[in-house]
Amino acid sequence: MHAGSHVVAGVDTHKDTHFAAVITVTGQQVGAAEFPATESGYRALTEFITCHGPLLRAGVEGTNAYGAGLSRHLREVGVPVVEVLRPARQLRRMRGKSDQIDAYAAAQIALADVDTVTAKTSAGTVEAIRVTFAARRSAIKAHSEVITQIKSLLVTAPEPVRAEYRHLATGRLISMLANSRPRVGDDEVAARTRVALKRLATRCRQLDAEIDSHDTDLHDLVSQVNPGILQVHGIAATTAAQLLITAGDNPDRIGSEAAFAMLCGAAPIPASSGKTSRHRLNRGGDRHANSALHQIAKVRLGTDPDTRAYAARLTAAGKSKKDILRCLKRAIARQVFHLITNPPVIEHSDDLRPARQALGLTLANVADALGCSIMKISQLERGTIRDVRFLRHYRAWLTATPELQLAA
Repeated sequence: MHAGSHVVAGVDTHKDTHFAAVITVTGQQVGAAEFPATESGYRALTEFITCHGPLLRAGVEGTNAYGAGLSRHLREVGVPVVEVLRPARQLRRMRGKSDQIDAYAAAQIALADVDTVTAKTSAGTVEAIRVTFAARRSAIKAHSEVITQIKSLLVTAPEPVRAEYRHLATGRLISMLANSRPRVGDDEVAARTRVALKRLATRCRQLDAEIDSHDTDLHDLVSQVNPGILQVHGIAATTAAQLLITAGDNPDRIGSEAAFAMLCGAAPIPASSGKTSRHRLNRGGDRHANSALHQIAKVRLGTDPDTRAYAARLTAAGKSKKDILRCLKRAIARQVFHLITNPPVIEHSDDLRPARQALGLTLANVADALGCSIMKISQLERGTIRDVRFLRHYRAWLTATPELQLAA
């Protein structure tokens, strides 16, 4: 079959219906039709876009929104799916707006293969991480709102109520309010204020428990996908989860570490013109991923000697604190990309405690020698914290000669 018989499809997705259009590789319009956003509708749409000739690819709008179900179905039947970006506003104004017009525009973009990206598969463990993380984010937001509301009610509460809780820290305040009881002698306003505060505090505790459950689930899910990433200094389960979500279940769709940095909004954007040559801050990309990189950078600046030395060199070179953070986030994005695309082998710490006990050393001896807390050594030996750099340092110290250990 000659090349001219090949076709490309475009789909304009909505909540209840999808509009599909088919064009030839020369841009000729072949046909368009509307289908329901149901399993039977997906099958009918697939038959429609494949009955006009060999299908090169399908361009779908919103593969992680209204087009998620259709994208999964198309991939299951072997149809290559790309996500098409919304055309420029000026172009949309020139051509008008309708579902059919948008579907043909999606097909044209898929044919050109310029403003397209490989869609996430959204059918693996990372998708489970995404939905868990979304629920966690909602719980955290609700938790913050409840605490704010409690403190706002206390500001305007009757003086007997306000005086009782005025100087308490947040944790103690929530605990006392949740366990509070009605007071004899309160008027109606004071009594109802106490009831409202108790219910809000009870909700706050429930949200605490929900957040803890989400954190446990995220740790377990991340450990299934990439346990080695949790051993990297500064990367917690929540930040690892967000970066895995950004990469998706198919991280091979990201061509390079520079592309991943751009996806995270951590790559500088060229802004040169004429005789001016410069770069500007990238304010695009996945802002949640950018925030995760920022958290990792802040942790390492506070606890990692190598990162502190790197920041000191940049400071000596005249870089501002913001510039240093940008450089750190770019470097961390490079590291995370390789951790995601080439998951490291997890290093276990089961041998540390027997080795320490065989040498007759206590946790205090080790903590003094390595300059850290006893709790950190205990957690490392039990595997509750994963810092592969410190783990290797500890193991190397244990395998040194007993004379050197005692001298240390």
